[in-house]
Amino acid sequence: MAPRAAARLELLGFTDVSHYKAGKLDWMAAGLPTEGENAARPRAGTVARKDVPVCSLTDRVGDVRDRARAARWDAAVAVDPNRVVLGLLRAGELAKDPDMLIEQAMRPGPSTFRPYVPIKEMADYMTEHKLECSPVTTSDGKLVGLLLKSDAVKEAEGCPDCVRKMI
Repeated sequence: MAPRAAARLELLGFTDVSHYKAGKLDWMAAGLPTEGENAARPRAGTVARKDVPVCSLTDRVGDVRDRARAARWDAAVAVDPNRVVLGLLRAGELAKDPDMLIEQAMRPGPSTFRPYVPIKEMADYMTEHKLECSPVTTSDGKLVGLLLKSDAVKEAEGCPDCVRKMI
């Protein structure tokens, strides 16, 4: 929260006050809890699947494909040791030469979205741009999950007022 608000709360006797300096959108981008009328609406971060297979740049396509299939996925996300997204592998990339390194096969630097984006906005964007899946990340690039278009569309249809409201 803003330093002025935090100071005021401390003066009022609150002891567990966080001085969050990055701002409200960064807070939401980190997937941290929010309050208010928008808090209950589905967003990219709440709908994204957290169990998406991840891999490193030095893994082999065949190994990642086998792990993804065993987990009933046709996609995987290449991350660094801190879970920062480096690339995306969809079905086409996972079908490449099994001995190829992920670094050579992946789609480098995929477009990512923040957890706070309303699900209706994501469903519309993914449909318009023919994206079957999109990584959801924090503002510092760490993987939150993989949002499937089918999940986004389903959630958006069940929530007619899930549009971005001014915050």
